[in-house]
Amino acid sequence: MVYKTYSNYMRKITFTLLLGMLISLSALAQTKIAFKEFTLDNGLHVIMHQDNSTPIVSNTVFYHVGSKNENQEKTGYAHFFEHLMFEGSENIDRGQFALIVQSSGGTLNAGTSPDFTFYYEILPSNQLELALYLESERMLHGKIDQIGVDTQREVIKQEMKEVFEDQPYMSFRKEMPIRLFPNHPYKNPVIGSAEHLDQATLEDFKDFYNTFYVPNNATLVIAGDLDYEQTESLVRKYFAEIPKGANEIPRPNIEIERLKSEVMDIVYDNIQLPAIFQGYQIPKIGHPDTYAIDLLSTYLLSGKSSLMYRELVDGSQKAVQAAAFPNELEDGGMFIILAIANMGVEVDELNASIDEILASVQKDGIDQKEFEKLLNIKETQLVNNLGSVANISLDLAQSHVFYGSADFINSQLERYSNVRPEDIQRVAREYLNKDSRVVLKYLPKSSQPTE
Repeated sequence: MVYKTYSNYMRKITFTLLLGMLISLSALAQTKIAFKEFTLDNGLHVIMHQDNSTPIVSNTVFYHVGSKNENQEKTGYAHFFEHLMFEGSENIDRGQFALIVQSSGGTLNAGTSPDFTFYYEILPSNQLELALYLESERMLHGKIDQIGVDTQREVIKQEMKEVFEDQPYMSFRKEMPIRLFPNHPYKNPVIGSAEHLDQATLEDFKDFYNTFYVPNNATLVIAGDLDYEQTESLVRKYFAEIPKGANEIPRPNIEIERLKSEVMDIVYDNIQLPAIFQGYQIPKIGHPDTYAIDLLSTYLLSGKSSLMYRELVDGSQKAVQAAAFPNELEDGGMFIILAIANMGVEVDELNASIDEILASVQKDGIDQKEFEKLLNIKETQLVNNLGSVANISLDLAQSHVFYGSADFINSQLERYSNVRPEDIQRVAREYLNKDSRVVLKYLPKSSQPTE
């Protein structure tokens, strides 16, 4: 299983400008995603995409539940279920779920975010019925018992230690949101609280399952070597009789408060080199500015030719590593800039250097040549992303749930093409504001003052 809060935001690819643009535009024109969709009476929305080029199929079930949907006194349940749902079902013995897929020549995994949880299998196309059966079992007969709960509780506690304590700098996943979203459930780490998991009862978990793991809170996407008519028949066979959920599905209706001043804190971590993490609030997923913001992140840091890498790593050599990425979320996202200081460089000096670079973009904007390069990089990313049936499945599900139409997957290039160079300058000014951000100074624990 994977713990996915920050993912797919650093897939930056450098390409020869003119040739790359011609290739990517041509490829994207050829790879428009065709699909068919229908909705069962129980509310399950089904999307099918046929691609008979290789004899594989991807089966994805996308549940519209993430950490933001949790009771604030009972956090970590969404991520807990990502693990628990591999325990088996009433008809699948404990621990056999993954073995069944792997012994049939397939792979499987799952992920959790603040907004959603998803599960997928990639199998030979002649095993599609197996994949549908397994996911219908997960939706209808998930094994929620004390043995599984106790087992996964310990697994997740160990994962918390690995994520927040053992991995250098990764505690920013917890430290940044709690300061950036003080009034919203996004402040809680996706992985949750060990204390809340210890306090959780078996009935708490059953209630969560009965509320969120229901067909009317799910989207099923099948992509790959399939026949539409046969696939729809199999979906109806395994999912049509699953009852619609009876509970109201909690959706937080909280407007994220904009920070009114800079929040600056020190985090002492198990690290050797100090680092700076800057966090900025950005609009919710689907806002028109998100495309310019994404291109801005590419301009700042998309490899060794990007602005901040040239200035901080190659030029002044104040940093040994740097990154910038937006994390778009359903209710409002975050833009993260981070840099790890070189030996002998103070974090305040590094922070000031980052601010100088941002100020130059806000003042001078971006020239046409650099802008065309950004569009080329994004076009190439979109093409590459559509080369995987697993990625297509997830994109179709997110398009349906968060953008209101699965066909959004086919309009992304146009939306990026509508961005102008002045839009990148504008969003840099509007959202990367020093007066409404979080700055975390990461320092080695050895430098922490003793009382």
